[in-house]
This record gives sequence, structure tokens and C-alpha cells, in this order.
Amino acid sequence: MPITLRELARTLRLPVLAGEVERPVEWVHGTELMDPTPFLEGGELLLTTGLAGVGFGGGAPAPGGVGVGEAARAYVDRLVRAGVVGLGFGTGLGHAVVPPDLVEAADAAGLGLVEVPREVPFIAISKAVSKAVAADEYAALTRTSEAQRALTRAAVRAGVAGVVRRLGQWIDGWIVLLDATGRPVHTHNPRLVPDLTAEVTRLKTAGGLASAAFEIDGTHVFLQVLGSRARGVLAVGTSEPLDTDLSIVNTAASLLTLALAQNDEVDAARRELRSGQFRMLLAGLPIDGLPERFRVFLSDTPPDDGFWAEHEGEIVVLAQELDGFASSEVDISEVARGYREARQARAAGIRRFEDFAGGLKIPDGFADALLRPLDEETRETLKVWLAHHGAWDPAATALGVHRHTLKNRVRKAEQALGRSLDSPGLRAELWLALARA
Repeated sequence: MPITLRELARTLRLPVLAGEVERPVEWVHGTELMDPTPFLEGGELLLTTGLAGVGFGGGAPAPGGVGVGEAARAYVDRLVRAGVVGLGFGTGLGHAVVPPDLVEAADAAGLGLVEVPREVPFIAISKAVSKAVAADEYAALTRTSEAQRALTRAAVRAGVAGVVRRLGQWIDGWIVLLDATGRPVHTHNPRLVPDLTAEVTRLKTAGGLASAAFEIDGTHVFLQVLGSRARGVLAVGTSEPLDTDLSIVNTAASLLTLALAQNDEVDAARRELRSGQFRMLLAGLPIDGLPERFRVFLSDTPPDDGFWAEHEGEIVVLAQELDGFASSEVDISEVARGYREARQARAAGIRRFEDFAGGLKIPDGFADALLRPLDEETRETLKVWLAHHGAWDPAATALGVHRHTLKNRVRKAEQALGRSLDSPGLRAELWLALARA
């Protein structure tokens, strides 16, 4: 922190006479002008010997009959309005002591006032403040450099979450990383984070703005859009404006932008890998990690876990339970059939393919008439066999019988029906009848 007027007075043994002396001194300026304000920026310690003598008492009278006390008050008020943090009055030249009217005016206005005896040259005050400012700037530079190194290490070792966590160790306040939709992804001190929805929306729709700073309930908030593609927004809230810590936040924003871009590339590679694996499954080639039996779902959004892939603009999920349009149960060798069934279910507006027949208009008595020659065992056998599209081995496994037993039962059904089950039409009729039975 910059040196305060009290610390400066203590270091140089300057008597404090009046006013607020805890404000930091940003610079020193010497002047004998009665109105030096056009040459000030605020934050200065103003040094004067009062040699002009006008209005301070003990010198020339104030012009126009203005009283000494009134002139001193006007002088002090001008300094306060200009943002001067203090006044150092040199004694031993034009004035043996600091004029009482000036002390009274400074005390009333809260302007810090110190006496500068003749043995303390003004240059000593300038050097002390300059040294303190340089030390403060060096400390800020060192802090920034250390923070940048720490943030970089966090980005390499822990990615996005590590950067947010490390930034929270350097910034006294709250931090939140929002994704492209405005949803919080990572936070530091989340209980302190206000609702930023309106401000984030305003920033992202402002057209060309990359950052914004404002106050919410006394908290200084800084928003930074991450990357030209607006991959997210970094929001930081502090009790005071960021000032020198802004460079630390900007470093974190740059690292987060790079990390998010890298994540996008990794996600794209993973999506392409899953799409390739699904194409393998459609071709009948197995992959590892799938359950023994599952359904093929068409979903609006990817699940948090499990296998999913993008295929022909659709999100396809292989799972046992999920909210979406689903096939009947399949195994790893029947994914192509399951995919067709899921699309048929969606086209029909039903959630499960097994319910497909339930939505069709079937003449009364159709199922009973067709299935009457078949006993219960044969009906169950045909239902499983047709569900596996006439594939002998998977159907036999599902029924828990040998494939030759399954073939004998199907042959028995053909004899009872008097028709060949090689006919797609008969298979379709039986599937509908069995679904309604």
C-alpha cells in the first residue's frame, strides 16, 4: 500500500496539526500559488512555505477586505475539492509557526496538515514519498508475477477448475466461471455470488464488448468474456476496485480461454471417437464397455454418463433406462435393429418400440383368430424369436433353450398355422397379434 500521511510524518518527525492523515500519499507537489488546483490530479501532498503571504495571517492582508480566516477556509476548500490528501506547511521562512487560521480551516475540512520545520527540506519529503511509491509498485509487480506463475502452473496441472481455485487464493472476494449458456461451472465463495443473469446477458449482447465493471450492493464486479467465441464469462467480485489485481484477473481469463479452447478440441475428438464406435456397432462390430442388454434411445441431450454418440444429426444413447424414444431390448450384435426401432418409435410418437402395435388399428378378433392354433409356449417362443428378427442364436439364448429346440418350435408353429414363417407378411401379422394378445 502507498505510504500514508501519518506514516510519512512519523518517518520524518513532522508534527501533525490537523485533519485526516490516514489517506495514502500518491505524489508530492510544491507550490506557493494560492490556487494550485489547475495543476493537480488528486492524491497529492501539497508543500508550501506561505511566502505569498496572502490570506494566511502574519503576511500581507487578504485582497478586497476578505478576512484572514475566510481566506484560509477558501484556500483549504479549493484543495479538498481538488482531491489533495494533505498540506505540508514549511516554517522558519515566511512564518515562524503554521498560521492558526489555516490550522482551524484544515481541521474543519478534514484536510491533513503537518508542519515542516526548516531543518527538514522539502526534497526529503519528495524522496521519501518517491521511495515508498517505487517500493509499492515493485511489490505489486512482484505479486502480479508470482500470481501469473501460480495460475499458469494451475492451468497446466488442473485445467479450468485449477485456475479458478488458484485465482481465489489471490483475489479477496468471490469468483464464478459461467459457461456459454450462463450456467455456473466453477465458483469460489459461491454463497457471496449475486444473480448476474441480466448483466451477463447485457454484456454478451452489447456487440463487441469483452468486459464490464459495475457495482452490485456495494460490491465491485468485473466481467470478462472468454475468447472471441464467447466460450464463457469470468466474473469477479471484490470489496474494492481491482486496480493492480486487474492484471492477475486478466491473466486468469487468458489461461481460462486457452483451457476452454483445449477442452473444446478434446470434446470434439471424443465426439468423433464415439461416432466412429457407433458406426462400428451398426456394422455389427463389438466395442467394450456396454451392458449385456440395453435399449437404443434417441435423446435431445447427452446423458451425464454411459455411452452416447452423434449420428446423422441425432444423439443416440445406449442405456437400460433413459428419457427418450427407445427400441426394444437388444444386445451388442443388434444395435442396427435397435436404432431402426428407436427411429420408428419416434416417427410414431411413442416412447417404447414395444408399444408400437398398440397405436395401430387392428380389426377386432384378428389376434385371437391368428393365434388360436398356437399354445402358450409356442406364442412366447415366436414373440422372442420375432423380437430378435429371426436370429436363431440370440433368440435361443434369450429363451434359455438350444437353437435346435427353437427351430423345432418354429417349425411346429408353421405346421399349426399352415404358412411359412419365411414370409415377411406373416411375421408382421404375428408380431402385431402377439403385441395385442
